[in-house]
Amino acid sequence: MHPGAQASLQLAMIGNCAISALIDPQARVVWCCMPRFDGDPVFCALLDSANGVGSDGTSAVELEGLSRSEQSYDAGTAIVRTRLFDGHGQGIEIVDFAPRFLQRDRFFRPAQLVRRVRPLHGHPRVRVVVRPRSDWGANQPVSTRGSNHLRFVGSGWTLRLTTNAPLSYVIGETWFSLQGPISLLLGPDETLSGGIEDTAREFEEQTSLHWLRWTRGLAVPLQWQDAVIRSAITLKMCQYEETGAIVAAMTTSIPEAPGSQRNWDYRYCWLRDAFFVVRALNSLAELSTMEEYLRWLHDVVRGAATGHMQPLYGIGLEPHLPERTVPSLSGYRGMGPVRIGNQAHEHVQHDVYGNVVLGAAQAFHDQRLLRRVDASDFAALERMGEFAWTLHEQPDAGMWELRTRSGVHTASSLMCWAACDRLAKIARAMARPDRLSHWAARADAIKARILERAWSEVRQSFVASFGGSDLDAGVLLMAEVGFLDPRDTRFVRTVEALEHSLSDGPFMRRYEAPDDFGRPETAFIACCFWRIDALARIGRVEQAREIFDALLARRNHVGLLSEDLVAASGELWGNFPQTYSMVGIVNCATRLSLPWDSVI
Repeated sequence: MHPGAQASLQLAMIGNCAISALIDPQARVVWCCMPRFDGDPVFCALLDSANGVGSDGTSAVELEGLSRSEQSYDAGTAIVRTRLFDGHGQGIEIVDFAPRFLQRDRFFRPAQLVRRVRPLHGHPRVRVVVRPRSDWGANQPVSTRGSNHLRFVGSGWTLRLTTNAPLSYVIGETWFSLQGPISLLLGPDETLSGGIEDTAREFEEQTSLHWLRWTRGLAVPLQWQDAVIRSAITLKMCQYEETGAIVAAMTTSIPEAPGSQRNWDYRYCWLRDAFFVVRALNSLAELSTMEEYLRWLHDVVRGAATGHMQPLYGIGLEPHLPERTVPSLSGYRGMGPVRIGNQAHEHVQHDVYGNVVLGAAQAFHDQRLLRRVDASDFAALERMGEFAWTLHEQPDAGMWELRTRSGVHTASSLMCWAACDRLAKIARAMARPDRLSHWAARADAIKARILERAWSEVRQSFVASFGGSDLDAGVLLMAEVGFLDPRDTRFVRTVEALEHSLSDGPFMRRYEAPDDFGRPETAFIACCFWRIDALARIGRVEQAREIFDALLARRNHVGLLSEDLVAASGELWGNFPQTYSMVGIVNCATRLSLPWDSVI
């Protein structure tokens, strides 16, 4: 990608569970929020790209006469390596990461980006560009010069760029010959305890070692290991470890479809999405993410004074996330509006109670966890179950967060059933026969109502809402949560009906009825993976494997996925990287892979 080229989601993500950044194939940082995922974007060029991606709101090391680039992750890590070459074969290598490693028995994960640059061939000429912005791109920070650093002062934050590159060249954005390695560390306004190059090298080595050790602990399937490992690392980076919250994606306002205005802020923790992340990582034997998330979820449940649960909260437990638009940014490819906050925090979505119970259920059965649950935790979850029981036949906005239409959504009632069903199982584990019979009876009652009211004889399928006729891919979760045996004729027919009405080849849309913005145009990637899982469960394994491979081929150049894609072109749209989509890779690979004992 050359300066001014059209923005795309061919991006790599670095992060350390405190901050993250998105880097394009030209090694430009085009998106980074500080001091946390939902903060003011220090680099915001991705959302100000009406005329292509320029230099404002970016950090870059540019190569004079750039001709081509290569970009990849170091295997098993969150470290990105980009190589830039000019037309004469001269080149440079840029290594980007956010430091993360154990230090003094706790994680060192500063709000800091580290960039290491070295010449590869010839006598390359480069220039360093660091143009942060504040107030959502509206203002240029005040900068001052120190002995080996630049200080940038924005609204509510101060960043220090410490570097051994000539400061005069950095300030003037001057081209110079790169004769040896240089490093740039952008983060807190603090003095480094060691030398610049030594610190950057040590941070890289320690960060690499951390991720390699973390990856080594994963119980990966035999097949598709690279895809699973990249997905697992990406999901882990989406956890804000200070609190344990897991964001749905790292961006805001990437449209779900070109010009659709379906532009939402996903930098918050949806209880639904977080449950699926935890479940996927648990399948790989990665428990630390669940333990951190349960700490956050414990506070959410205890903090809900009335028992009412929102679909999402801020990563610092913020309940109020008022939605507003930002006029200072033109939007992704100029397709505004750019939104901050999300109105969905005001929505009534009854599936949330099931997602709370499902997210916490493993803690009552898993003896490996450091914090053991007790009777008070069960009582808190029972309160969630009472809401699920009361609301399972009441209208809501549904899991797709419809803003102008409500109904008794099948997927919401399904998750209310899951809450009661899992509470019965927890009661059994806790030797509480009275509560077991109580919750089992309620689960049975909800199940009977779903089977009676959500089945359409006309469509030969479970439908989106009680008594309705429209189809919705959300009902595929019936097999995922154990509501029905996948070989049940009704579920098999549902899969067939959804394929007929919602599928475009290997891709699947969410639903067929028009919503607030018309009919969905793009495939929803998570639904594509739900279809693959359902096909495998009903016995169409070879077809499931074919579709899975087709979806993997649609990942970007470093193995990441967004929320949506255009079926005809395969182009990625929607917020990025999307945890729901990355979860699908883990789940489907785990289900479809040959067993390890087939080769050893």
